[in-house]
Amino acid sequence: MPEAAVEAIQPSRPARQASETAEQTQHWRAGVYIIWLAQFLAITAFSFVMPFIPFFIRELGVTSENHVAIWSGLLVTGSGLTLALVSPLWGTLADRYGRKVMVQRAMFGGAVTLSLMGLVTNVHQLLALRLLQGAVTGTVTAALALVSSITPKEHRGYTLGLMQMSIFAGAAIGPYLGGSLADHFGYRLPFAITGLLLFAAGALVMFGVQEPRQRNGNGDAKATQATLSQLLHMQGFPTLLAVFFLVSFAGMVVAPVFPLFVEKLLPNHDRVASMTGLLLAAGGVVSGIGAVVVGRFADRIGYRTLLFACTLCSGLSCTGQAMAASLSQLFIIRVLFGFVAGGTGPTMNALVASSAPDHAYGRAYGLTTSASSVGTALGPLLGGLIACWLGLRAPFIVTGVMLMAISAAIALRIRAKGPQ
Repeated sequence: MPEAAVEAIQPSRPARQASETAEQTQHWRAGVYIIWLAQFLAITAFSFVMPFIPFFIRELGVTSENHVAIWSGLLVTGSGLTLALVSPLWGTLADRYGRKVMVQRAMFGGAVTLSLMGLVTNVHQLLALRLLQGAVTGTVTAALALVSSITPKEHRGYTLGLMQMSIFAGAAIGPYLGGSLADHFGYRLPFAITGLLLFAAGALVMFGVQEPRQRNGNGDAKATQATLSQLLHMQGFPTLLAVFFLVSFAGMVVAPVFPLFVEKLLPNHDRVASMTGLLLAAGGVVSGIGAVVVGRFADRIGYRTLLFACTLCSGLSCTGQAMAASLSQLFIIRVLFGFVAGGTGPTMNALVASSAPDHAYGRAYGLTTSASSVGTALGPLLGGLIACWLGLRAPFIVTGVMLMAISAAIALRIRAKGPQ
């Protein structure tokens, strides 16, 4: 066949390139949506048990209200500390051997540990499993690294906003469903449900996501250590780590006492677990909306500007929760808090993605997760102690003041690339 005829029936080079581009776009978008669904299921599972942890502690034999508050803080603190210790290791392994397998490890590990929590007979066994949970999970870090590796740079603000939305959406629906189940069927069944949800999430990633080939899979240990050192010495990155720590610390001060605060505002104590879940769900829904809005506009408005505004408004609204005299007032203020707080996560993660080199996303998110986990670990412990000494309203005031101080530090110390 003449060459002219062959060229006539073959698609032109621009047409082939357009077809390949469309196929690649469809490929990474499909991967992101599957990871979104898996992460939604995982966070739904993890948050399933949060509304009734203090009441489960009571069922396990701890009767003093002060001791319940302290144990609630210890349970969150324990998992946060072990997560902080192992996150850099998991991040390094993700960069060297693949991000997808780390997502599977976190989700399947969570399925096992949370299922076992429903079988404990005392609070010490529950604490031991919480420590193990922190060591083997970390789905958020693993999913963020995987999404960042498969998403083109010009779409990262949007996809990281989507991932943050999955976190907030799961955190919204999980507490309500878990609290409702606990009110009707007791505190142990929800742990079994969490295991099933996490197993399903891990299976989705295993069979539905294709990870791009690692470009530095053969790097040696010295190269890995050098990259970690470079991240720690990168201009502005230590300050960003401090912000991750402080935001997580402030955000978790009220976590162990929030169900007890809801119980105090109820005219009677019926259905306290489901009411706590409903309040957390409302805040989570609007937080997801806030995350998507921030993800859409982050590249235009500037990461630092949005992070400053979100932390400042979060501080003001959190202080307002301490003033609530009824559940309806707490609900309204909680919704306002959820919307502005929703913008902090995607903004901080976008700053990480714009700063770290492509081959070090796992390590970068591992370091930020360690910083966040230390804050997550210490915050509830402080919240429990403050509630024990000063009452249930004091942790909200402390959190609000801290968030407003963080916003000032962001304005003075962080210099984001691109628009400010």
